[in-house]
Amino acid sequence: MKNVIKLLAISLLTISIASCSKDDDTIKIQKHDENQMMSIMHSMMDTMMGMQKTNDPDNDFAMMMRMHHQGAIDMSNAELKSGDDAQMKEMAQMIIDAQTAEIAQLTTFLNSHSPHGNVPEFSMQQMANMERSGKVTDLQIINGDIDHDFAMLMIQHHQSAIENARLELIYGHEDAMKTMARNIIEAQDQEIKELQQWILSDGK
Repeated sequence: MKNVIKLLAISLLTISIASCSKDDDTIKIQKHDENQMMSIMHSMMDTMMGMQKTNDPDNDFAMMMRMHHQGAIDMSNAELKSGDDAQMKEMAQMIIDAQTAEIAQLTTFLNSHSPHGNVPEFSMQQMANMERSGKVTDLQIINGDIDHDFAMLMIQHHQSAIENARLELIYGHEDAMKTMARNIIEAQDQEIKELQQWILSDGK
């Protein structure tokens, strides 16, 4: 009789543990080289690392930000195509609209502004920011869920844009680019907060 009771107790304990394990949240991870969003980020970083520097802060800010914005647009298009979450798809469309307009402004500026500044400190810090951003990106946990990965990587994408914009405010001279830098900081800081809140509440 005692053996039967022991077996029953063990069985109940096993069932309880199995039930708890099903309820526990587990972190899923996908290899970076198999992830669509990460591939877009890496492609963008490679493009920016190959940029020919002029050492003119305003020009280099505009050139890099144009490449950076295109990366955000590419990620957002992937979210619109493959994502499921309505909030993330709405965010993606907002990013496409805003950054397409800013790319047009950056292109207009670059076409009319000949590099004339020589501030190597800006270029050095810009490159340092890029390298640091690349390392932080490669530390991100991604799981293959397009909505989750879009939110996770767009946070880091926006943060690197903010850092670049802050450099422009320190070293830049052209009002058009300094105004854009301020707008980028304000808009993308707000979007980071929204993305973080989504991950904490709804993110997969």
